[in-house]
Amino acid sequence: MTFSDWIRKTRTSVRERGPVDGLREGGYELYIGGLRRLNKFYPGTTNVYDREWDVLLVLDACRVDVIDEVADEYPFLNRPDELVSVGSSSIEWLENTFTERRRDEMKRTAYVTGNPFSHRVLDDDSLRKLDEVWRYEWDDEAGTIPGRPITDRAISTKRELDPDRLIVHYMQPHFPSIPDPLGGGMNAETLGEGAGWEDPWDRLRKGELTRERVWRSYRDNLRYILGEVELLLGSVDAERVVVTADHGNAAGELGVYGHPKVPIPSIRRVPWYETSAEDTGEYDPKQDTERSARDEGTVEEKLSALGYL
Repeated sequence: MTFSDWIRKTRTSVRERGPVDGLREGGYELYIGGLRRLNKFYPGTTNVYDREWDVLLVLDACRVDVIDEVADEYPFLNRPDELVSVGSSSIEWLENTFTERRRDEMKRTAYVTGNPFSHRVLDDDSLRKLDEVWRYEWDDEAGTIPGRPITDRAISTKRELDPDRLIVHYMQPHFPSIPDPLGGGMNAETLGEGAGWEDPWDRLRKGELTRERVWRSYRDNLRYILGEVELLLGSVDAERVVVTADHGNAAGELGVYGHPKVPIPSIRRVPWYETSAEDTGEYDPKQDTERSARDEGTVEEKLSALGYL
């Protein structure tokens, strides 16, 4: 955002919200804009390709402390560690993970993803396999993509293709929360129009929700997706599995909320739990033979539904 863009946006905010709230929003945007300029200088980042793993399970926007809170409920989360992510947002993580330098490793990698930013960075020729599940399993009512289609496609990919490396990118615990939506996601009528759902982190910043309320919804969404992780771990064979995140979330640290592209530890620090997987053969994934991929023009609508635009 340029300075002139900021002026225009602030004027609109003042007109729509009144001078106090409008200027407060403008001040926040100016502050975030200043922090963004420092983002590329964040020290100590680690590309996941520099670590050893066979299957990498990426939980979108998962804070280190929230997964620590529930770790004792899941036996596979018994080896805690963390790293500094290469990005403060999904698009930044993708751009800095799948680089030209990693071309050979990417050609041995299958990527099953629910994150719509994949279309801006990757194509079918980038990897051994690219399965953009968000294109055909999006849930309009929830305003996101649930975990089960990702789990099913990941299991099928591992069993049928058995790539050297498999990355599975879940959208949870990123809001909207499936078990506790705090007003719900965007539906088919409002999708992409900026109505029907507002990021709970922004609502927390504005005082519309308490931290306890937002944190409970966030934590429940994490438990929801860890249930999918548990199912996957019993449905594939892999010696080295890692549960991690692309980035974290800010909950008021340094006055920041959510995950704008800013260099602060609550966003850049991500969990790194090592475990293993063994296929019991008890679960058969759903095979969807009638995928209804939407027009390319609706990609931005999906990003908007997740609060990215």
